[in-house]
Amino acid sequence: MKPSESGNMKTRNFVKSTAILLILILFLTTCQKEIPKKTYTGKALGTTYHIHIQGRGKPLSQKEIEKLISRLNKSLSTYISTSLISKINHGDTLFADIHFRRVFDKAYTIYKQTEGIYDPTIGILVNAWGFGPGKKLKNIERDSALVDSLLQYVGMNMVEIDKQGMVRKKYPQIFLDFNSIAKGYIIDQIGDLINKKGYQNYLIELGGEVLAQGKNIVENRPWIVAVDYPVIGNKTYIMGVELHNEAIATSGNYRKFRIDKTTGKKYVHTLNPKTGFPQASDLLSASIIAPDCTTADAWATACMAAGTKRAIRFITSHPSLKAILIYSDKNGKLQIWTSPGIKTIQME
Repeated sequence: MKPSESGNMKTRNFVKSTAILLILILFLTTCQKEIPKKTYTGKALGTTYHIHIQGRGKPLSQKEIEKLISRLNKSLSTYISTSLISKINHGDTLFADIHFRRVFDKAYTIYKQTEGIYDPTIGILVNAWGFGPGKKLKNIERDSALVDSLLQYVGMNMVEIDKQGMVRKKYPQIFLDFNSIAKGYIIDQIGDLINKKGYQNYLIELGGEVLAQGKNIVENRPWIVAVDYPVIGNKTYIMGVELHNEAIATSGNYRKFRIDKTTGKKYVHTLNPKTGFPQASDLLSASIIAPDCTTADAWATACMAAGTKRAIRFITSHPSLKAILIYSDKNGKLQIWTSPGIKTIQME
């Protein structure tokens, strides 16, 4: 072959390779643009929800999502007077529907695992302290005898679902409060609905709790969520976290609290079911990562009630759980404890 022919051949091969590369880039770009994306937003449980779905599946309407949320609220919401749980709290002996039973069973399991630190029958005290749907009791902050009189109605071991499926309480005053677990359960149920439609990549956020499945295929990366900075100020987030077919729920005392108008003392919403008083703790927030949001939601509350040292023991003794615990050390400095295996991302 002549030198000029060799050069021409190389040139043609280069042009051909370049053309193939450009076609491939254009093809990949076109495919990326063609990835279907759906977003649903709305209000539920006194907060908002955001659902992001990527990929193809059967049609899913906003009405279907809201109908599901409404059905779950009719079972589990203490803020709806006609809900199943509200009627039970008012003294009715009723049949536990499938959603009530699932949440009750999960709550009871965690109640046992935490030796009563997590206890949804704390509801009578949640109301008394002004953090629930019931009326706050006057001067409870300064009346330990009143608190003690309410503690006799706290204990998941005093509630059961009998063989006939009826919910029975030892005392009619017992007030079940599933708000520490119901939000996570509703997220999981929305996830089940999306799964049944055939979608594999989605992220559901409801009131700060998140369930992530698959990955962000549009950006070709895992789903990433932000963890709040647990001190009110200019900084919003402390870190980002990758989720891989997992859920994350955060509980903290830095936003939901009440100030006594007489003394100016701050009372946080996390109550100790052993003492009946707000839990004084060095733990500012607990973000729990679990395979499902029901579990993550309940354990986040359990860790806040337990405090940092006991929360670490809880997490390390349950391999299915991971946590980001943000606490204040003895010098008042912010510290972070993170389970091994959590992929964190620095936030600007």
